[in-house]
Amino acid sequence: MTRISVIVGSTREARFSEKPAHWMLRHLGKREGVEARLLDLRDFPMPFFDDPTPPSRRGRPPYAHETVKRWTAEIAAADGFVFVTPEYNHGLPAVLKNAIDWVYPEWHRKAAAFVSYGSAGGARAVEQLRQVVAEVGLAQSRFAVHVPIATLMAHFQGGDVDKGLSELDRPANALIDDLLWWTTTLKTARAAA
Repeated sequence: MTRISVIVGSTREARFSEKPAHWMLRHLGKREGVEARLLDLRDFPMPFFDDPTPPSRRGRPPYAHETVKRWTAEIAAADGFVFVTPEYNHGLPAVLKNAIDWVYPEWHRKAAAFVSYGSAGGARAVEQLRQVVAEVGLAQSRFAVHVPIATLMAHFQGGDVDKGLSELDRPANALIDDLLWWTTTLKTARAAA
């Protein structure tokens, strides 16, 4: 069984991110041999990274913060990730960057893909995320799903968000196909190492 974790990258009130996150979970749930899990950053209220020892340092002491321990265990248990992120001020949310920064070896040699929304479909947040996840050792799908602003606005105006997301089924399936190829390839390589 391959475990893919869908990470909800926003904790704001009235957020939109959980809608595309659940939409991706439904798509992943249709795939044979895939266990899809939701990792909502609201459920992992971590302090801003202030640990004296970076997570990348070998032999670092165990984390003291219980929430960070739970988060790290979830990342370690997953084979791949779909990051669902808004774009804030041409970048990714601080809460998502912080969640990535708390972990290091548990991300290594796994796969990542991106679903974004906001100004320019969240493309600038994804560009920043690509740099960050490369540094923690995640392989990336070249595909991303950028939710149009009209679908985002439907969330705030009482419109049909599901209809807007369903128009993105084709790019979502291309993203999942590529993510699962990378996930399977990397999982096989990790097992052989």
